[in-house]
Amino acid sequence: MEKIKEQTSLVFKFVHWPLIARILIIIFIINITFGMLIHFIEPDEFPTFFDGVWWAIVTTATLGYGDFVPVTVTGRLLGIVLILFGTGFVTTYFVSLAASAIATQSNYLEGKVDYKGSEHIIVIGWNERVRETLRQINSMSNKPLSIVLIDQTLEKNPLHDQNVHFIKGNPCYDQTLLAANVKVAAFVVISADQSKTEVQADMNSVLTLLAVKGLNPDVYTIVEILTSLQVKNAKRAGADEVIQTNMFTSYVMTNSMMSNGMSSTLLSMLDQLKGSKLKYLEAEKGYIGETFEKISNQLLQNKILLIGVKRRGDTMVNPPLYTLIQEDDCLLVIKD
Repeated sequence: MEKIKEQTSLVFKFVHWPLIARILIIIFIINITFGMLIHFIEPDEFPTFFDGVWWAIVTTATLGYGDFVPVTVTGRLLGIVLILFGTGFVTTYFVSLAASAIATQSNYLEGKVDYKGSEHIIVIGWNERVRETLRQINSMSNKPLSIVLIDQTLEKNPLHDQNVHFIKGNPCYDQTLLAANVKVAAFVVISADQSKTEVQADMNSVLTLLAVKGLNPDVYTIVEILTSLQVKNAKRAGADEVIQTNMFTSYVMTNSMMSNGMSSTLLSMLDQLKGSKLKYLEAEKGYIGETFEKISNQLLQNKILLIGVKRRGDTMVNPPLYTLIQEDDCLLVIKD
C-alpha cells in the first residue's frame, strides 16, 4: 500500500513538472530503451550499449549519420517505431522550447516577471519626466545600474533596451512591491501621478511611501509632492527627501518675469551640474572652527567651489563669510 502511494506521489509530481522538462525526460527514456533493445537484437552491428544509444539519438534527431544501421527485419521495424514515436517527441520538445522562450520574453515586456536582483533603484510611476531622469541616470553612471520601473498604466516596458526591468501593478499593494524586490532595494523614487489631480496624486504618493517603508524601513526614498500641504505628511510617512516640483517651477517662472531669459540660464546651469558635480562633503576635522571664507579659499585651490553649508537638516546657501564651520556640518560644493 505504501509503495502504491509513493508511486502515485511520483506520478503526481511528474505531471506537475514544466512541460519542457517532462518531454526531455521522456526523450531520454526512449533513447535509452531503444538503444538497449537494438544492442540486444543486433549485437554484431551494435557491439556496445553506447552504440545503441548513439544510434537512437541520431535517429530521433533525424540526422542519419549512417555509421550504425540495423540489418535485420526486427531491427529495422524497431527503427521505424523509433522514427514514428521518438521524432514526434523531439519535435514537440523544440516547439515547446520556442514557445516558452517567446512567452518568457512577452512576460518580461508586459511586466509579469519578478525582479531577483538587489541594491537596485526602484522608480514608481511613468511620465516624460521619469524618462528623462532615467536617461540622465544611465548617462552619468560609469557602470550599468539596475533599475526597476513600476507602473500600472503601461502595457509594456517603454525602456526594455536600456537595462530597465518593468513591473506592472499598483505600487500601493505589497505584492507589486515584493515583485520589485523592494526589501533589498537601495533607492525608491516615487513620481507624482499626472493622471490625477494634485491632491489625489499626493495622497497616492504618500500611500505608496507608507507601503514601501512598511516592507523596507531602511530604504532611501525620494518622493515628488505637488502641494505644500502634503510635504509634512510625506515626511511623517518616512520620506528621506521630498521634491516639491511645483515650487521649483514657480521659482523659475518668478525669476523669468523679474529678469527676462532667466529660465534658459537656470536650465543651462542645471545642465552643467549634471553628473554629480553638486554634492555634499563632510567637514573635515581641520575645517571645524574655521570661517566659511577660509575654507572656501582652501577648496578653490583644488577647483572646488563652496556655495553653502548644511547644518542640522537646514542648508545655508552663500552664508556670511565669517560663519564658523561646526562639527557634523556638511559642505555644499560644486566639483568635477
